[in-house]
Amino acid sequence: MKFDAIHHIAIITSDYEVSKHFYVNILGFEIIRENYRKERNSYKLDLKIGTSEIELFSMPNAPKRPSYPEACGLRHLAFRVENIEKVVEELNRNGIITEPIRIDEYTGTKFTFFSDPDGLPLELHE
Repeated sequence: MKFDAIHHIAIITSDYEVSKHFYVNILGFEIIRENYRKERNSYKLDLKIGTSEIELFSMPNAPKRPSYPEACGLRHLAFRVENIEKVVEELNRNGIITEPIRIDEYTGTKFTFFSDPDGLPLELHE
């Protein structure tokens, strides 16, 4: 058995328009396709990031994500960036709060965290 890459990551959002603005207009992900699912009264937005995709599902009545204490399962998504200081500055200009930039004690690389509109932890990794 051989896996080649991560094809996509699915994210459930409570407010479709807010999350679409965040991922497309602020983070700059490219829209591949957008579909309204009448039977669910929700949208599915496919976004391109590098060679992977993010599926953004709107589910207005979804339960809140348990973060503290952290629940088992996916902890966060990490995005590789070329210049973490520049990206943090751009996020902050757009009203996105970021944690201080830190150095990973094991790899020696820079990283920081911020959250999407529903509180999903996102990481920048240089």
